[in-house]
Amino acid sequence: LQLHHSGRYHCGGWVNAEMSQWEESVPVPVPVHGVPVSGVSLLAQPPGGQVALGDRLVLSCAVATGTGPLSFSWHRGASAEPLGTGPRLELHHVGDEDSGHYQCRASNGDSTAESPVLNVTVL
Repeated sequence: LQLHHSGRYHCGGWVNAEMSQWEESVPVPVPVHGVPVSGVSLLAQPPGGQVALGDRLVLSCAVATGTGPLSFSWHRGASAEPLGTGPRLELHHVGDEDSGHYQCRASNGDSTAESPVLNVTVL
């Protein structure tokens, strides 16, 4: 079932023994609602967000519930400017400037939810 399946539906059929009369029911509205986005989680590789200077950090965003299509954005600290826009953020050769609090936001156009904050520490 998709959101575009919302509409008015009716049924019809032949009535009486000779099947000489077609009748239809009164149309009824059938709305299809999207499920709000919730249960956004953030996974890090290496686990815990502790990464050695110059190594690679991979962050993945997952959504427990919510109808799509889903869009993602990645944020560090209080910055409104996203670092990335996919369900995965990969930082190659991390430096001291990559330390901080990371968060993923997921949206389906109607609702938005955020992951818990992950503190990334560059060792």
